[in-house]
Amino acid sequence: MDRRRHAELGWIGHDRNAPEIVEQRQYLSAHSGLAGLEILTPSEIERAVAIFRRDGFVVVRDVLDVDQIEFLRTGVVEVVDAIVSLDADRVGNRGAHRYSFGGSSATRSMLHRPEWQMLIDLPTVTPLLTAIFESDDYMVRSGSGDFCLPGAVGYQPLHSDMRDADPTRNTPFSSFHDERGFISTRDLPCPYVCVNFLPFDQTTANGPTRQIPGSQHSRAPIPGLESEPEWMRLSTVCPAPAGSVQIRDVRAWHGGTPNLSDELRAIPNIEYYAPWFREPVAPGISHADHRRLSAHAQHLTRFTVTDSAEELPSGYVVQQLPKR
Repeated sequence: MDRRRHAELGWIGHDRNAPEIVEQRQYLSAHSGLAGLEILTPSEIERAVAIFRRDGFVVVRDVLDVDQIEFLRTGVVEVVDAIVSLDADRVGNRGAHRYSFGGSSATRSMLHRPEWQMLIDLPTVTPLLTAIFESDDYMVRSGSGDFCLPGAVGYQPLHSDMRDADPTRNTPFSSFHDERGFISTRDLPCPYVCVNFLPFDQTTANGPTRQIPGSQHSRAPIPGLESEPEWMRLSTVCPAPAGSVQIRDVRAWHGGTPNLSDELRAIPNIEYYAPWFREPVAPGISHADHRRLSAHAQHLTRFTVTDSAEELPSGYVVQQLPKR
């Protein structure tokens, strides 16, 4: 599969050979990437948990085998083509040339796709999640992820995927509000994990995620693009090979970076809640598909399966999503 054909889909409104873009590509090649990034194997469970709790994320390679990588790639490209066909100007829904898979789906989830269903209960990942949550009784929130096309020349602002409830405004992705001001979600053990899968290599040039180590417990304001220090812009999770996962505490600060390559960068995900944590979830998988999952995957998706008499909505839409 040649994902370089997405260069034709992506470089709209920008010249990939413009001097400033060539200069930035060279700069990122020389300076981008987390110093000392440790990439583990699936068997290094204790080490993975220790890094996850220290940094708010951990990278593990060899999670997917060759056939699984190809299956995931094929499905991802099919979905990307369907979404991008609806957005001629590449406005995106996470910024120009950037898209949320779940945010583009009629169900707000990708669990209807067999490629995402494959990821729910992998023998290389499930032991890691069980160790992180100290239980196998966690649950699936959704399946989503994001992708950026070539020509995504800007940075996505740093953000967290979770925040405390605010009674003065609508906070749909919030958990609770302590009116005493003593406790924040950042004081808790990890309540919500996102596992991003890499169907393609993640490089300095194709829009790798940047992660700010140790930020999952910080109550400091997240810096905007104007005030973000350069070391944070360069704190990218690369190089990382296809078949790897980025297991993230969603409270940790992270954001997208420029895709100045000629290749699609996509990171589909499965999101999980801790056994003791709940927020409302929307159905994302049909009753028929649910019955075909492993017994453990059926248990994990028990709150996201439709009733046997219901049908899932289908299709994709590109609309600007609210900022996190």
